[in-house]
Amino acid sequence: MFFTGGLRSLLPLAVRSLIRFNKLNISNTSGMAKGYKQANVVILHKSLADDFEKFCHANDGPLPLLYRSKPGEWKCPSLSSNSDIRTDCLQYRIYEYGACTGTSTSLKDYFDQLKDMVTFYLGCSFSFEKAAHKVGVPLRNVEQKCNVSMYKTDMPCCRVASFCCNLVVTMRPIPEDQLEAVVEASCPLKDSHGAPVHIGNPGLLGIQNLSRPDYGDPVQPHPQDVPVFWACGVTGVEAVNNCKSPLAFTLSPGCMFITALKNEDAPVHNSKEIPTVHCISQNPLHYSIASETAVQKIRELESLIGVDPGDRGVKHLCCQDELLKTCLSLSHAQSVLITTGFPTHFNHEPPEENDGPPGAIAMAAMLQSLEKDVVIVTDQRAMGLNKKIIEDCVQQGVLKTPVPLLSYQGDAAESALMFLCENGNLERPRFDHLIAIERAGMAADGNYYNARKVNIKHLVDPIDELFLAAHNIPGVTTTGVSNWGGYAVACALYILNTCEIHDRYLRKAIGFPRLSKKANWASALPSITKEEKLLKTLIQHGVRSGVTASLEMEVDGLPFYNIHSVIIEKLLEQIP
Repeated sequence: MFFTGGLRSLLPLAVRSLIRFNKLNISNTSGMAKGYKQANVVILHKSLADDFEKFCHANDGPLPLLYRSKPGEWKCPSLSSNSDIRTDCLQYRIYEYGACTGTSTSLKDYFDQLKDMVTFYLGCSFSFEKAAHKVGVPLRNVEQKCNVSMYKTDMPCCRVASFCCNLVVTMRPIPEDQLEAVVEASCPLKDSHGAPVHIGNPGLLGIQNLSRPDYGDPVQPHPQDVPVFWACGVTGVEAVNNCKSPLAFTLSPGCMFITALKNEDAPVHNSKEIPTVHCISQNPLHYSIASETAVQKIRELESLIGVDPGDRGVKHLCCQDELLKTCLSLSHAQSVLITTGFPTHFNHEPPEENDGPPGAIAMAAMLQSLEKDVVIVTDQRAMGLNKKIIEDCVQQGVLKTPVPLLSYQGDAAESALMFLCENGNLERPRFDHLIAIERAGMAADGNYYNARKVNIKHLVDPIDELFLAAHNIPGVTTTGVSNWGGYAVACALYILNTCEIHDRYLRKAIGFPRLSKKANWASALPSITKEEKLLKTLIQHGVRSGVTASLEMEVDGLPFYNIHSVIIEKLLEQIP
C-alpha cells in the first residue's frame, strides 16, 4: 500500500516514517512537509571529512553546512528527532571510486561500513519555496508536480584537496515582474542557498539546453517567465564523484531529508541590506543584483556629474540610471575597450584637448585593480602621445601597469567585426564592453566636427564604427561618458564591488568574498592629487583646452579648475 496524498500537510516525523517503511509512491520531496526545512546529504569516510567540511565553507552557496555528524552517528538531534539517516530518505546513490554503481531506498546493507563514515547535512533550495509562495511568487515545478530542474555549469568551485567540481544550479522560471520579490524572499535564507546566483540567459553559465536538465525534470516556463538559477547542493554529488573515494553515499537529486526545523526557525543572513534587481542586457538576457544602498549611492554619483556649470543645455542627454546599468555591466565584464581623444585644436600640435584622457585613465586604473583586461583605442596619429602619457601615469603611480594601446582605421567593410571578434566570429568577441569618453562621432554627411562646426575628419579615425558594429554582437555593451563620467564610473565600480550582495552574485556564491582586496581597489580611486599630476603631464606634452586651459584661468581669484576638484571630492564622499 502506498501513500500519495496530503504530503504537504504532514509533519516531518510522519513523512520520514512513510519513507522509512517504503510507503511513498513519489519521485522527489519538493513541497512535502510544507514549511519545514529539507536537507541534502553526503556521507563520506571519516578520513575525508575534514577536507569536505573545508570544501563546504569555501563554497557555502551550493553547500551551506547545517550539521556534521560524528563517525557512525545515524541521528541528528539538532535537525530532527527519531530520525535515522540510513533509512529516512527516498533514494540514495552509491559511489565507488567515483562511479555511481547503483541506487537504494535504504543503506541497511552498509551498516558496518557506515560506522567509519561521517554524514554532512546541507541546506536545500526546497526550503525557501514557502517563502517564495508567501510573497505570491509561483513555482512552476510545484505547480507541475515535478522535480526541480538541475544543471551542471562551467563555473569551477574553489578546490580543497581532492574535492573539486563545477557548480550545479537549480532553475526556476519566475515571472519577470516578480524577480525582485523572489530575490528578496530568498536572499536572507543563507542556509537554503540564499539569493540566486544568475538571472537570465543560461548560456552565460555554460548551460546549452534548458529542456535537458542534468538532474531532475524539465519544467515548462510560462510566457514572460525568466530563468532564475540558485546554487544547488547537488554540487556535493559532483565533488564526491570527482574525489573517487572507495565508498560514498549521496541522496538522489530531489530526494531530500526532511528536518523538523521550521523555515521560520532557521537562521537568516544578518545583513540588513535589501537586494535590488536590474536588467543589464537584452541580448543575451542578463540581470544583475546589488544592494539598495549601493544603488542609491550610484544614483547620487549620477546626479553629481549631471550638473551643467556652463549652461550648455546638455542635461537632457543624461539617461536616468545609465551609470548604474553601465557599471553593473562593467562589473560582469572581463575585457573592456576604452576610446578617447578629441582633436578640437585642429591648428595646434598636438590637436587634442585634455577632456577625456583623465577620465579614461581613472576608469582604466579601477578596471585594472578589479583584474579586468583593459585596452585603450585612439587615433593612429596620437599613438605616440598616448604612449608617453600612459608611461608617465605608471611612473607617477596613477596606473599600476601600462594599458595596451591600439588604433583602428576601418580600411574595409568588415574591419570593425574583425577588430572586435576573433576572425570576425560574432560568437567570439574580444571585448565585453566598449566605452567612448569625449570622442567625436560621424555626422550624417560622413564628416566629423568640433563644437565650432569645424570639419576635423582628417584628424579622426573612424573608431565610432566599432560602436555601431558592436550593436550586432550578442553580449557586447557600449557606453558613452563625459570626462566627469569617467571619474563616476571608477567610483561606482568600487561601490559595487564592495557591496556584499553584488560580490556574492558576481562569484556565483562559490569561493570566498573578495572584500580582502578592498584596499587595492581603494588605491585605484580617482583623487585630486592624481588629477593634478595627470593635467600637468598633459600640459607637458602640449595638450590644451578643457581642464588644462582652465589651470591658467581664475574666477573670483580662485583657479577655475577647482570645480573639477569639487566634483571629485563630492564623488568620493559617496564611497563607503
